[in-house]
Amino acid sequence: MDPQDLTRDTAVTRLAAAPGWYTADLPTAWDFRTPSGGVLMTVAMRAMEAELGDAALRPISAHTHFCSPVPAGPLEIRVEVLRQGNVAAQVRAALSSTTMPGPGLEVSATFGRERDGVDVMDAAMPPVRLPAESTPIVPGARDFRPRFLENFECRLGHGAPWWTRGWAPGPARIGRWFRYRVPPRLADGRFDPLAIPPIADTMPPSIMQALGPDGPPFHAPSLDLTVHFLEDTAAECILTWVHARRARAGYATADCEIWDDRGRLIAFATQMMMLRRRPEDIPGPNW
Repeated sequence: MDPQDLTRDTAVTRLAAAPGWYTADLPTAWDFRTPSGGVLMTVAMRAMEAELGDAALRPISAHTHFCSPVPAGPLEIRVEVLRQGNVAAQVRAALSSTTMPGPGLEVSATFGRERDGVDVMDAAMPPVRLPAESTPIVPGARDFRPRFLENFECRLGHGAPWWTRGWAPGPARIGRWFRYRVPPRLADGRFDPLAIPPIADTMPPSIMQALGPDGPPFHAPSLDLTVHFLEDTAAECILTWVHARRARAGYATADCEIWDDRGRLIAFATQMMMLRRRPEDIPGPNW
């Protein structure tokens, strides 16, 4: 399958029927079992950007509640601008399928203009191998390979190579490099910040690192996803450094630092997941 263009596939169209009403048509190329929640979040934020109509207002933070599964295909997005000032704007969007009933997901986000201020960095690049030194992730034939991953070159910078025999469990941490096969670029050459939610929404394999090859099969639907957008980059290789701090009672929490290959912390994300025992016919995060 050829890799897809995230910018094209998450584009939205404004409808004249009512203010703040948009549509999109998402292909199945961004599916795990259903479309990636991070990709759906990107679609909703595209509609937010269109409604604001001000390129100087850039994403600062966004929080998504995933309410019910949304299939690929035609989507509807309803956007409400809560406040738009000189410096920042707060926006809410509800995304749903036009072919399946259910509330879908809801995103609340802040967009802002860059301003003069303090510059503090109290984080260090994680202990991972650089992309050229990292192992290409090549799952075996028995593993589930989501369509979503066909759109990336993925390399393991830290963690156990779970697609090989004899790997052992360790800390619930994983570092993976993602490179979009069709780079999502803005007109000025920057990496599109709205391409961050899809790679942030890839946290469940950190839990698998702790469970090991003999752990119970599971899948982990997202309940929410929060992304803080911190800095621009022009890089192509993006690192997700994920730590699943706790999993119990059918739920798990994880956080994700997102770095470029030049040592810039470009985003930070957190997520709560629902852990479900996986029947054989339901794909899990073993990729």
